[in-house]
Amino acid sequence: MRPVATATAIPASRLHGHHDRPSMVSVGTIIWLSSELMFFAALFAAYFTIRAQSPDLWASETALLNFPFAATNTSILVLSSVTCQLGVFAAERGQVGRTGSILNVRGWGLREWFILTYIMGAVFIGGQALEYAELVHHGVTMSGNAYGSVFYLTTGFHGIHVFGGLVAFLFVLGRTYLARKFTHEQAVSAIVVSYYWHFVDVVWIALFATIYLIQ
Repeated sequence: MRPVATATAIPASRLHGHHDRPSMVSVGTIIWLSSELMFFAALFAAYFTIRAQSPDLWASETALLNFPFAATNTSILVLSSVTCQLGVFAAERGQVGRTGSILNVRGWGLREWFILTYIMGAVFIGGQALEYAELVHHGVTMSGNAYGSVFYLTTGFHGIHVFGGLVAFLFVLGRTYLARKFTHEQAVSAIVVSYYWHFVDVVWIALFATIYLIQ
């Protein structure tokens, strides 16, 4: 007797004849992120070089930092990496939307996890803006001294990258609503955006340790 074939769900990563070959988009993104890593490495080098020249300035200015607030904001960004990856897992399963009630988190798809990630990233940006306002109120400005210049440059460029990630999430989410069916290309887009988001999170962890912990 011939074995009876059973129907199985095809993962999004293998839709339309695609298999486990490396995606050129993914490879290109990794190469680009490597160049971004060099950019942030230069910012870190500038930070430590200027700090070594002005230890007294660093001691007085870092005392104005709101560590509990920054730690909370950092936790939100780090947790957003978890929700982003859960969205990727859903994309790899080919699940674009939730199954069942929105309160059933286990049934969430790519959209729900990416929307939550977007909200958490937006909260982080808002928190950073509030921190800037507080520091400016205490006289820490970009043109005020060397510490202000390097602080706003490093955190500001990172904030721009976070904003770029939020735009990318909107792009991926928009495609899921406009397309008639979930495709391999959409799954790859979600995975590539997750690479970028994880990179942004790792860079911020390094920045947080450098600015708020190693004072």
